[in-house]
Amino acid sequence: MNTGVKITAFAAALAATFGTAYGVGKGVGPVDEPKKTGHGEHAAATPTPTADGHEGHTETPAPTAGGHEGHVEDSAQAGAALPGGLQVSDGGYTLALETPTPPTGRSTLKFAIQDAAGKKVTAFTTEHGKELHFIVASRDLTVFRHLHPEKAADGTWTVEADLPAAGGYKAFADFKPAAKGAKALTLGVDLAVPGAAAPKPLPAVAPTAAVDGYQVRLGGTLDPGKAGELRLTVTKDGEPVTDLEPYLGAYGHLVALRQGDLAYLHVHPNEGGPGPDVSFTATAPSTGTYRLFLDFQHEGKVRTAAFTVKAGTPDKARGAAPASSAPAPETTEHDAGGHSHG
Repeated sequence: MNTGVKITAFAAALAATFGTAYGVGKGVGPVDEPKKTGHGEHAAATPTPTADGHEGHTETPAPTAGGHEGHVEDSAQAGAALPGGLQVSDGGYTLALETPTPPTGRSTLKFAIQDAAGKKVTAFTTEHGKELHFIVASRDLTVFRHLHPEKAADGTWTVEADLPAAGGYKAFADFKPAAKGAKALTLGVDLAVPGAAAPKPLPAVAPTAAVDGYQVRLGGTLDPGKAGELRLTVTKDGEPVTDLEPYLGAYGHLVALRQGDLAYLHVHPNEGGPGPDVSFTATAPSTGTYRLFLDFQHEGKVRTAAFTVKAGTPDKARGAAPASSAPAPETTEHDAGGHSHG
């Protein structure tokens, strides 16, 4: 029986609050400093100094399709809870980025999770095979990096990342502290690659994506306020792939980022086997455009297929790409520190 995630409605007006410094598809300009998270930008349920968003997830016990989920309160309770990644602090924990302005290209990112006293957290609960999952995405959603950092004894995390162009990015840390009563959190923080920023247009809506000789077809719908199935079918050379390999204890992981504020939805899977279908149930928190990133492993390598999806329009999740829209060029990269799509 399928198990899904219900993410209830969320105030669409919040999107106007975020991404003003590096809006998708907006003008060209220099980038010198990362955008600071304003204390007044988001109403939060916790009294932490820079409350700004959170999303938790629950472990999937068997290697079916995999992912994480977000929980969003009804818009009538705006401010009670937000989608993941919109807060840098929540529940007494803060994502403290030590490298907010990395250079173009490959560099080392450093960060820590701090507790309410400002001390680095060193103990975490292992979920989906890792103590912490770290994702970096560009503000225009054409670069996606799913990374697996290493933790030092003092609680400092480090990971190498390739950020190919100047501009605004957002980093997400998905984790659960080992402290008694701690909840799973997804915190987000801005970073910026200095230089002349030239945001790319979002790739057009299309039902298929190609990566490393694989074709992935997206079926189903993504609707605001209504649960729907997203079914991704993996093929290679026209033949269905029926031997997907468990990756972090699952056959697939799906992340959705909302255009504008980069609200983060890590979606739990439905029951299923090792392909060719990987199924998820999700509810969009609002109308708008989302970018979906599916991670799957085959023949020992993790790959990422990306899709642009519109929620709350006739196109839904499988609309045809407008004839005038040209997708931004994308490449996929994998290394020991994680895998990435950009």
